[in-house]
Parts: sequence; structure tokens; C-alpha cells
Amino acid sequence: MIWGISLIVLSILAVPSLLLSKKPNAKELLEKIEPYQGWIGLVFCFWGIWGIISAILSIGLLGSFPIWWITWLAGNVVSAILGFMLGFGLISKYFLSKSEEAKEKANQLREKLAPKLGKLGILGLIVGGWMIVASLLFAG
Repeated sequence: MIWGISLIVLSILAVPSLLLSKKPNAKELLEKIEPYQGWIGLVFCFWGIWGIISAILSIGLLGSFPIWWITWLAGNVVSAILGFMLGFGLISKYFLSKSEEAKEKANQLREKLAPKLGKLGILGLIVGGWMIVASLLFAG
């Protein structure tokens, strides 16, 4: 369930315009969080990558709980991508600063993903909600 809740929080941070259209007074809260957005994104990027690795290592669950396993993998893929987008500045600064080739590839990836950030955020909300429901239904 924590994976779904965290994905919903990350999706809200990734698509602030969606939240502001529903709750205009949320602007103050988003402004308070903005300086930490890069760090939050960095943590979620690595957490999503860890979740992908965990899902792959637990591929045996695919036979027993296929819906839960696919949900788990999908949620972590979305989490890793949204985290990468939010934490790109810090990732570039701390991990890619020594290699120009890696930095260029990361910039190309970011340029491809940036126009899709809104859709990924909405997908994150949907998958996060489903992860919560699926954890109640399938994980016991």
C-alpha cells in the first residue's frame, strides 16, 4: 500500500497544475515543497529502480499473483520515470557531471519524456490508486 500512496504523492508533485485546478489554495504548499522537489525526485527515482529490481527478482510471483506483480512493476516504472524527471537537476549534478556522453544521453531522454510529464502524472495517480486497491485485494 505504501508504494501506491507514495506514487500518488509523487504524481501530485509532478503535475501541480492538476492539483491547483482542483484546489487553488494548494499553491502555498507546493511553493514550500518546491526547493525540495529535486531531492524528492531523486529519492523516488532510486526507490522506483529498487522496486523494478525487486519485482524482477520476485518474478516467481507472476505465476501466483499475476495482476499484483504487473501492478507492482508498472507502479515502480512510473515512479522511476517521474522521479527521474523531478530529480533530473540533481541527478545531472551529482551522477552525470563527470561524463559528458552520459549527460547528453540523459538530456535526450529528458527531452523525450518532458512533453509526456502531465500524462505520466495522471497515469501515476491511476496506477497509485490501483496499487492501493490491489494491495487490499491481492496482498492480503
